[in-house]
Order: sequence, then structure tokens, then C-alpha cells
Amino acid sequence: MLDIKFVRENPEIVKQNIRNKFQDSKLGLVDEVIALDLRNREIKKEVEALRAEKNQISKKIGAFMAQGKKEEAEEMKKKVALSAERMEELSAEEKEVEEKILKVMMVIPNIIDPSVPIGKDDSENVEIQKYGDPVVPEFEIPYHTEIMEKFNGIDLDSARKVAGNGFYYLMGDIARLHSAVLAYARDFMINRGFTYCVPPFMIRSNVVTGVMSFAEMDAMMYKIEGEDLYLIGTSEHSMIGKFIDTIIPEEELPKTLTSYSPCFRKEKGAHGLEERGVYRIHQFEKQEMIVVCRPEESKMWFDKLWQNTVDLFRSLDIPVRTLECCSGDLADLKVKSIDVEAWSPRQKKYFEVGSCSNLGDAQARRLKIRVSGKEGKYFAHTLNNTVVAPPRMLIAFLENNLQADGSVKIPEVLQPYMGGMKEIR
Repeated sequence: MLDIKFVRENPEIVKQNIRNKFQDSKLGLVDEVIALDLRNREIKKEVEALRAEKNQISKKIGAFMAQGKKEEAEEMKKKVALSAERMEELSAEEKEVEEKILKVMMVIPNIIDPSVPIGKDDSENVEIQKYGDPVVPEFEIPYHTEIMEKFNGIDLDSARKVAGNGFYYLMGDIARLHSAVLAYARDFMINRGFTYCVPPFMIRSNVVTGVMSFAEMDAMMYKIEGEDLYLIGTSEHSMIGKFIDTIIPEEELPKTLTSYSPCFRKEKGAHGLEERGVYRIHQFEKQEMIVVCRPEESKMWFDKLWQNTVDLFRSLDIPVRTLECCSGDLADLKVKSIDVEAWSPRQKKYFEVGSCSNLGDAQARRLKIRVSGKEGKYFAHTLNNTVVAPPRMLIAFLENNLQADGSVKIPEVLQPYMGGMKEIR
């Protein structure tokens, strides 16, 4: 969420940013919120004047009473009553106007970084760099669920009977591999100086609206019926929410946390051919990383975060590439985002396995996450990035480590988490 003062003073910058995100339907919101802001300031000014007048009249009433001038005092009391009535009307209008301002401001997108490429959707994202050599073996790579089924590692039919489409049972060595990847990712991030955390898996509505846009909330979140609680769609929501309505001493920054959690998503819309199996599902587990830092350090941390994911995948012999998300592919709160994509030997292309985002002070402004510095208080910057989300990670892992004889090799770094196993047969 932007600062209303910034919108008031830079309406054309805000409008151009909306155009750059190809959201022209929101252009009228800028003038609307500026008009509402003007009215809000007029109300406050009038209330302040009425309050000052009331204080002056109160003094006069006291003087008239002391002089025995009861009629004059009664006339002054009538004026005070009228002022009080007007102030009550203005207070009600002020509340209404401020609610409208907040509603509009929650929809106006954040200002994107100047380095973000301009484009309508993810088809116009820009490749930055490739890491590792993508290999297509001479033997055929089966679909990932077929690989799992050969090890009796997945049961989709039973899951459909129990929970419907978009769920799965992982079994045996595949289930163990799933847990091993998460445990390795946890230790990988701890070794990079991040504090490990297991967060709440449900959050209140004020946290939901603090960390994401209304459109994302509707498309992603499962609501707990009868309670002000939502199942988290990704663990950075409750991780960032940890700092809601806090003032952090500047010397305690940065806050660097890595978290494990299950995640739950509606996944609305058509999924397409390559989203069968466990590619896009309603329930998965994830290792995440978040940073709360000073504004001048957010660019540095952004680069560190996506590099962590690249390094982890490369340590497991999985080729990856990084993509700069274009303006039209950025969620409204994001300033800048980079996707990490893993190589799929079967599809002969890369697919998304993680996303790193810098949200500037947008989440901090909504959640009131402030920093106490030498020159006063200011809003922190927040960032997040996927370490691994095993369903997609498993696809990349199995395809890139599948051998011609049907076995799956276990990279050396993962072997301790698999009980010393060097391959799955």
C-alpha cells in the first residue's frame, strides 16, 4: 500500500505505474482517492476549528456565569451544543471517508522498481541467467507420477476418494525423499544464518489483507467457516504477520527467518496438461525464507535470497535458470520479483519451482511494521523467497536424477537425510 501523501503529490507517477502494469481500469482510483483525501483533510481542519471555538466559548461561559449574566451564558451553551452536534456529524463522515480511502489504497498497486521490464503477462518475463547444463538423456523420461508409481511411491486414486482431486498419498521411499528434501533445505538455510521457525498454519483476516491483494486472497485462501481464520497459502504470510503492529529497534535488523509449513490453496482456474499429477495441488509442504530489513538493504537481500534457491538446487544437481518477472506478472504489492525455474528433461523446458519477491514497505505499511531509528520511526522493507516446495521439487529431482535402468540416484548432500541411501530402486 502506498503512502497517501505520495499519491497526493505524485498522481502522474502513480497513474503511469498503473499503465505499466496494464491495469488501466484502476486509473480513476487515483483521482478518486485524492478527492477523498482532500475531503478528509477539510473535515479535520473544520473539526480542529470547532474544537478551538468550543474552548473559547467555554471560557466565555465561565466568565458570564461569574458575572451573573445567565442569559448570555445560556446563549453560549446553545452554540456549544450546535458545535458538538456538528463535530459528531463530521466525525461520522471522517470515519466513512477514511474507510473509503483505505479501501481504494488497498487496490492501487505498489510502485514497481525502475529495473522491472514492462510486459503484459508471464510470457514476457525475461531470462537472466542459466545455472548448470540442461541435459536430455537418450532414454525416455516418464511422467513424474509414473516414476513415483514404479516405486509404489504415490497413490492418487485413494486420495481422490478421501479428499477429491488435487490431493495425494506419498508412500515409501518417495515419501522419505519428500521429507529428506525439506530437512536438507531447513539445514541449508540455517547454515546460511537464518533462524528456523515453524509458524501458525492459520492466520486472521487482518493479516491476510496485510500481506496480499484482495484478488490473490479470493483466488488462493481457504476460509475457516464460522471463525476469523484462513488456512495459509504460503508460510511467508504468517512469517511476516509475526511482526504485525511492532516497532523494531534498528539495531535488531535484519530479521532473517526460514520456516517450514504445510500450505493450502484453492488453485482456481484451468490447469492444463502439464499440471496433472502433483504439479498444481491444493495441499503441499514448503520451506520458505523471509527478511525484514532497512529500506536501503532490501536490494542486497533480494539478490541474496534468490541466490540461496539457485545454490540449493545446484547442490542437488538440478539445472536452473532465473527469470525477471515483467510488470504485468507482478502481484500488486510487489516491487520486484525473480522466478527460479528448474530444468525438466521430459518436457525439454524449464518450469517454476520458486519465486523471490521484494515488497518494499507495502506489507509493513499495511501491518504497521515500523523501525525505530536514530532519526525517528519508519516502515521496514519485507522480502520472501521459496527455498523448496517439494511437490514441484520432487518432479525436478526425479526427472534430473533418473537413471537408464529406472533407478533414481541420490546426490551426496542428500544421502545423510535418506539413511545413507545412494539410490532408490
